[in-house]
Amino acid sequence: MRIIGIDPGTGILGFGVIEVNAGKIKMIDAGVVTTPAHTPLEIRLEDIFDSLTEIIAETKPTHMAIEKLFFARNVTTAMSVSHARGVAMLAGRKSRLVIAEYTPLQIKQTVTGYGKADKKQVQEMVRIQLGLSEVLKPDDCADALATAITHYLMAPGIM
Repeated sequence: MRIIGIDPGTGILGFGVIEVNAGKIKMIDAGVVTTPAHTPLEIRLEDIFDSLTEIIAETKPTHMAIEKLFFARNVTTAMSVSHARGVAMLAGRKSRLVIAEYTPLQIKQTVTGYGKADKKQVQEMVRIQLGLSEVLKPDDCADALATAITHYLMAPGIM
């Protein structure tokens, strides 16, 4: 089974695809979709949709795990991330993926064992769980992979 994890954002959207086989997890692909600042929102969202549709077609996941929006300090940022989440979910739905959402707390708790883990702790646990030689950069990749790993470990009956 293949799972694509998504760390949503309009400027930088992280993605990570894992494959689970006989209880072993390996990374298939990871990266970011970036859109230029000061570009109209509708163009940025179209770029995200087109990029994710292409990534999904190339890597062939069956499931999408996406981080839930869980902050409200900056309303403008929250709205922008919400748009990116919606477009990512639409790309997943149009590709007939099973979609699941996880809060940052659930992801941190599942991947590190501690719900208030910092970014470095999450990155290191992703590195260890995937057997990577170094931490992935930027951290959006590790966050997306952590979301995919969370889906594998938390979703009932997917294996």
